Amino acid sequence: MAVRRVAGNRSFGSKSCSNGMNTGTSPKEAARPKPFALDRYSKMFRRDFLPSMGVLMAFESAARHGSISRAAEELHLTQSAVSRQIKHLEEEVGAVLFQRVRQRIVLTDAGRIYAADLRSGLELISQATQRVMTLGGVGQVLNLAVLPMFATRWLIPRMSRFVAQHPDVVVNYATRTEQFDFKREPFDAAIHYGDDFWPDAACSYLMAETVLPVCSSEFKRRHRIRTKADLAGLTLLQQSTRPSQWAEWFNQVGVSAASAMRGPRYEQFSMLVQAAGCGHGIALVPRFLVEEELSSERLVTLSNEVLATRSAYYVAIPDAGGRNPLALAFRDWLVREAEAEAGKSRR
Repeated sequence: MAVRRVAGNRSFGSKSCSNGMNTGTSPKEAARPKPFALDRYSKMFRRDFLPSMGVLMAFESAARHGSISRAAEELHLTQSAVSRQIKHLEEEVGAVLFQRVRQRIVLTDAGRIYAADLRSGLELISQATQRVMTLGGVGQVLNLAVLPMFATRWLIPRMSRFVAQHPDVVVNYATRTEQFDFKREPFDAAIHYGDDFWPDAACSYLMAETVLPVCSSEFKRRHRIRTKADLAGLTLLQQSTRPSQWAEWFNQVGVSAASAMRGPRYEQFSMLVQAAGCGHGIALVPRFLVEEELSSERLVTLSNEVLATRSAYYVAIPDAGGRNPLALAFRDWLVREAEAEAGKSRR
């Protein structure tokens, strides 16, 4: 997709989030498939540092229960078998993992660190196995990293149109609120709020963000809000990732508000919207995230003055995903959906 950007006016298209340098790679070289493992991971695991799964399970269970007998019961083994496996593991790693204290086993410092790391690894293996089991005979899978409120209120209601075009595709959603390393996480695309930079990825512009003040109708009546200046002395609900938005909004509408940075902070828009709906204060939110609440009058707008934020929403595709036709199809479809929505707003 060609980049189409005009200074001072955002338009839809793709832009590389890397340094944009020409690598000099020929089309023939670029099309040559590369080993999956080398694309995804910078280092390969060392087999000589991998104890058997049975030994690891025995240690993890004993560490979790703090008991050899309970580990044996859970694993359907004898206590002596579990003890032997743990002893074998200690010899293999060259460290004492448990100490016996009053007929109990207690993790040593080395054991505590190893148990925590091992538990994370076993959880990854479990998740990977679950993902494979759920695929069955499915032809393709699209793994998306999404912003929770954007996905709930904007993306998922539209996804039936994409699935209709790709009926053999299963779409998986996972929440990510910050940038991550595509090389280390198995995502095909991510919804991103910020600027058009993501290391080792290409970003396509979706939409700008404009926010407006909302509160519950009961809160508006109770505080007799009639003008923009009335907002300055009331409880302002803050979005922790956008700490200066209230100050920027008051500055734009010409109202002095010394308390613009004060008020309870919420990490997610979902919490912010819920707090406003419960009458806890006034929130600055994108209109497209609260259309349901406005339609039901659970929330009401307090001003038509909207603030255009400096950041925007993008869909990011990893550079390695440039060879993934499904990821590219999703990106192109999503950009068209955003273009269509922007066209409706302008009418």
